[in-house]
Amino acid sequence: MFFWIMTALLAALSGLLVMTGARRGVDAGEAAETAASATELDELDRLKARGLLEEAAWVAARAEAGRRILAGRRAPVTLRAGAKDRVLVLAGAGVAVAGALGLYLLVGTSGLPDQPYERRIDEWATLSDPLEPVQIAAVIERQVREQPDNPQALAMLGAARFEAGDAIGAASAFRRLLQLTPGDARAWARLGESLVRANGGTIGADAEAAFLEALKLDPGQLGALYFLGEAALARGDAAEVRRRWLPLIAVLDPADPRRTDLERRLPAGGAQ
Repeated sequence: MFFWIMTALLAALSGLLVMTGARRGVDAGEAAETAASATELDELDRLKARGLLEEAAWVAARAEAGRRILAGRRAPVTLRAGAKDRVLVLAGAGVAVAGALGLYLLVGTSGLPDQPYERRIDEWATLSDPLEPVQIAAVIERQVREQPDNPQALAMLGAARFEAGDAIGAASAFRRLLQLTPGDARAWARLGESLVRANGGTIGADAEAAFLEALKLDPGQLGALYFLGEAALARGDAAEVRRRWLPLIAVLDPADPRRTDLERRLPAGGAQ
């Protein structure tokens, strides 16, 4: 019942807003025209007060300005919202509301009971069909709440959040993972990737530090090599770009388009 009461109130409010907006538009147009006329005449008065117009010239200029204003002004039109206009507007709003309700009754389920979030997670956890990244993250997050010191669950949570587009949440999960396993080079690299995405693609100092730590633990972290090369390229450090990207280019298949792109962007003196 609360849903239907709110629906009726919002429908009535939308009709009122339509009527009020239409009236405001008419008033604004009239006010703008009046303000423009007053501004032109006030300017003439200011010129006269400053001694830039003599009395005769001022009178002639005001008369000319008045004639231009009268000539350019359209014949006055009295805009009134009659009873029929109001009925048509409200009828249009009513038709829109009725169409929305009809569509809801056709494709919605008005009698469906509320499904608490935890119950939906229970259902997702038992489904055999592939889940969306957001659903996977929700299932793993509950596991992490139950097992906060489980490194594997934290790694999976970070990856799921990253795939779901929650870069900040992914970075948080990888930070928690690194508190448990500070020597995990892969986790440092994934933390850096999450920070880059959270920063809109910019490789900040915190992300660069994460990539450097990943390479210190494992020089074969290709993702870290790529992003450190990108950071050096943005700084204009050609030697550093070559130092980071040449090993990466060497392990990529010659037919891999990523290798072609890196070779194309490599500063002078690149791959041999």
